[in-house]
Amino acid sequence: MDAKIYHNPRCVTSRNALAKLREAGVEPEIIKYLDTGWTRDQLTELFDAAGLTPGQAARKREKLYKELNLADASDEQILTAMTEHPVLVERPFVVTEKGTRLARPLDAIDEVL
Repeated sequence: MDAKIYHNPRCVTSRNALAKLREAGVEPEIIKYLDTGWTRDQLTELFDAAGLTPGQAARKREKLYKELNLADASDEQILTAMTEHPVLVERPFVVTEKGTRLARPLDAIDEVL
């Protein structure tokens, strides 16, 4: 099975998601999005595939989220902030031919394995 994980190796949930994929016999393509960044189109496609809005996929506990006053921002404003600051995107996202899921909770991966 082909799979991708948008991964932050410093995140426990992201590391657990990667381990869960490997335990299922899947060696995913690992995309360290904090290094590569995002384009607006990438995020839009990812969120659409996962059935999420930018607001739902924002990392609200991130200090920068509060500093940028994104709690009252529109989805367009949040999307713009996410392209400028990749850390604002919740993690990890897992993509397989069966679908795309934000692995929060971790068991959401089961739906695309």
